[in-house]
Amino acid sequence: MLKIAFHPIYAHSLPDGHRFPMAKYELLPQQLIRENTCTEANFFEPEKCADHSHFLKTHDVEYFYNLLNLTLNQKEARKIGFPLSEVLIEREIIIADGTIKASKFALKNGIAMNIAGGTHHAFSNKGEAFCMLNDQAIAANYLINSNLVNKILIVDLDVHQGNGTAEIFKDNTSVFTFSMHGKHNYPFKKEVSDLDIELDNNTSDLAYLSILKETLPKLIISQKPDFIYYLSGVDILFTDKLGKLGLTIEGCKERDRFVLQSCKDLNIPIMCSMGGGYSPELKTIIEAHANTFRLAQDIFFS
Repeated sequence: MLKIAFHPIYAHSLPDGHRFPMAKYELLPQQLIRENTCTEANFFEPEKCADHSHFLKTHDVEYFYNLLNLTLNQKEARKIGFPLSEVLIEREIIIADGTIKASKFALKNGIAMNIAGGTHHAFSNKGEAFCMLNDQAIAANYLINSNLVNKILIVDLDVHQGNGTAEIFKDNTSVFTFSMHGKHNYPFKKEVSDLDIELDNNTSDLAYLSILKETLPKLIISQKPDFIYYLSGVDILFTDKLGKLGLTIEGCKERDRFVLQSCKDLNIPIMCSMGGGYSPELKTIIEAHANTFRLAQDIFFS
């Protein structure tokens, strides 16, 4: 069964002014249930875990506890972009717990997902761009440190480079970071992933998919991962307010199909975090994200 992390705090802890497009976190599960892609049984509720040891394998101790205690200095807090609050930090911890638990479900079932997550701008010692704790990095370190996997490939296809993820794993040979993103999108100072592919503005479905379909199979052959994290941001759409690429809904869906089918065919467990999506119409964001879940059900459980 497809297992999906969802908690009401995903949608209801954000400050005024940030509710749209974050309403997707509440509306997406409703859509998936309404259309019978999922039932209530597909969803599990992550928790605010009291054991911080998993977080401290990824994030600097001083940074983590300054975040937890709301004692970041003004400059550090400003980079995050949200007014910090206890409930917002609780949300980040719950999201990371959801990604850890979804990773364990993926090992069992082949795939699992988190409605939220994809906080790839969180570095080991700082947060930025609405990202405070790097959920996939935390979960990847959890799997490695628990001896559940040996080699992880992170496939980050959000329109923005996974700069925090690149920094966290820069000296870690157990995790290979691959980011394919808009050349002229934030962050304007890029970090160095193990593989970065920068795309020009208005990159089309055809060009994007050609690059991905040439690159990903070669990476899997060379790196031999036994687990894949997929950041499936839908801010690659031409309609996205913060993205500069030119993909259609159909192109975005084919991207997801190729990644998920590749993992299924090669028997590599995959955990998906949703990442960004900022199109002006909420229905566009919901439809693009919903396609990822529909494909997961069709490819892995039909």
